[in-house]
Amino acid sequence: MRDYILQKEAEEIKFAPMMSVSEFLNRKPLFYKEIDVLRMPKAYNLIRNKIKIPPVIHIIGTNGKGSTGRFLAHTLLKRGYKVGHYTSPHIMKFNERIWINGENISDEFLEEVHQKLQKLLPKNVIDSLSYFEYTTFLAALSFEGLDFVIMEAGLGGEFDATNVFEKEISLVTTIDLDHQSFLGDNIIDIATTKLNSIQNEAIIGKQIHEDVEWVVQKKINEGKKIYKYLDFFEMEEIEELKKEFKFAKFLFPNFLLAMSYLKKRGISFSPKDLNDLRLPGRFEEIEKDLWIDVGHNPLAAREIVKSLPKKVNLVYNTYADKDYEEILKILKPKINKLYLIDVKNDRIEEKEKIKKTAEKLGIDVEEFKKIKKPMLVFGSFSVVEEFLKWKKSLK
Repeated sequence: MRDYILQKEAEEIKFAPMMSVSEFLNRKPLFYKEIDVLRMPKAYNLIRNKIKIPPVIHIIGTNGKGSTGRFLAHTLLKRGYKVGHYTSPHIMKFNERIWINGENISDEFLEEVHQKLQKLLPKNVIDSLSYFEYTTFLAALSFEGLDFVIMEAGLGGEFDATNVFEKEISLVTTIDLDHQSFLGDNIIDIATTKLNSIQNEAIIGKQIHEDVEWVVQKKINEGKKIYKYLDFFEMEEIEELKKEFKFAKFLFPNFLLAMSYLKKRGISFSPKDLNDLRLPGRFEEIEKDLWIDVGHNPLAAREIVKSLPKKVNLVYNTYADKDYEEILKILKPKINKLYLIDVKNDRIEEKEKIKKTAEKLGIDVEEFKKIKKPMLVFGSFSVVEEFLKWKKSLK
């Protein structure tokens, strides 16, 4: 009888269905106070021969990674190539992170690659991987057989989960202060850890700090082949492209960076390739006089101030590790009133602290309860997500 019971238990364990991808990811913390920089490379070494993707176009920088990647991915798709784009975080649904040939990954295909990954890696390794590390593997498996794979670094570059894959080239967006607790409290340290991820070649996009140029030259001296994005264009061509560019002006350098890669590869393009492209949360006017933007640092705030056509009511909240006093200082000339929105996230700052900081700057503050146009929703992906969920609940 005992042997029969043990046999039945073994059969149940063997044939029990695996946890679904959503259940599995929900058990993973989204944020780690400490990062184990060796965990992802060790895991990848176990399965590197079982992931068959082309060398990655790696996008690193502080701001503009998502738009640069999507400009490039969408244009390549229009030119007849099979393309995958891995970006993060998502706004409403996880599937947004893995874009394949013009569509977010389907629930069915996501579940399929999850089940495959569960069988490729030992359980102890799977359990140890962070949320972002695991989802990076999901993206890699889902991109098998494509012509181009574009991967956006989540945090930094050198120690980012996306850095383990062989790279064709790195595209470097604007580098500024952000994530100082992980990357360093000055531009040289931040630029160094990002540019250390360059494997052989890179194209450097628009930069605002001379210290970045210093680090770039250091990499050139070390033997890296590095180009500047403007070197691929004549000034007359830039002016013509600018006339046809339909997105916010501050996104134009990201477009040029993406197109500089196509120039290097000899692949044709046109701004008209982007006519049917939508960039969710990138200074997106979702209805008349209502904008949403997933920006969350001073660099993003400066660009928003330049782009807003009028003063607005600001729907805001922020992670505790962000320099929100500086962000609100920058935004203040365009703020009528600040409306604090509740956000369910362990990293979010206490609302009372944000309120006191805003009032110290002379900004009126209220709780967010309804839309009062003109209005801008800004502060992070989480802020935009909460606002859109609230808006959807009204329907």
